Amino acid sequence: MKGIVLYGPPASGKSTTTAALAELDPRFVLLRKLKAGNQRGTEYDFVDAELLAQLRSTERLLVETHRYGNTYAIDRGQVEQLVLAGQVPIVHMGNIPDIRRLVAADPWLLVLLWVSREICEQRSRHRGDSDTAKRLKAWDETMEDLQTHGRDVFSLAVHTDQATPEQVARRIADAFMNSRLPL
Repeated sequence: MKGIVLYGPPASGKSTTTAALAELDPRFVLLRKLKAGNQRGTEYDFVDAELLAQLRSTERLLVETHRYGNTYAIDRGQVEQLVLAGQVPIVHMGNIPDIRRLVAADPWLLVLLWVSREICEQRSRHRGDSDTAKRLKAWDETMEDLQTHGRDVFSLAVHTDQATPEQVARRIADAFMNSRLPL
C-alpha cells in the first residue's frame, strides 16, 4: 500500500487523526497537497497556476480538484519521496471520484471518518469556526457523495465521536500494517 486516505465531512477528525497517527508512529506523515488560490490553511504547499500547469504537463498530478475557488492537487513526486524515505503518506480527500483516481495507480488504505451532522456543527462551533454554515453544507455534500458513489470503496469506517483519537489511530495503523508487508 502506498499510504492512507482519510475521507469524511468537516470536523470528522481528519487532522486530529493524522496527528494521533504521527504520535503513534512517526513514519505516518501528512501529505501536503498543493494549493493554488487563496493562501489560507496550514496543511498545504501553496503554488501558483503556472507550477500546476507544468506538473500537469509532465503527468505528475495524480488528482486535481477545483473547489471553493481554489485548485488542490496531489503530486506524484511528493508521494514517491515519502514512500522512498520509508514514510507512510496520509492524504485528506474530499470526494469519492478523486479517491478512485488516486487508487487507480496504486492501492491505498481507504478510511471513512464519520460524525453526524449535529456533531459536525458542535465541533465546528466549539473550535470557533467562522464558517460553520459552509462546513454544514460540505457535510451535506459528503453525505450526497457517499449516497451517489457508495461506501464500498472504504476498507475501514470509524465514528470519531465514539472513540478517542488514539483509538482511531490505532485501528487505522493496525489495518494499514495488516494490509501490507512491514515497513
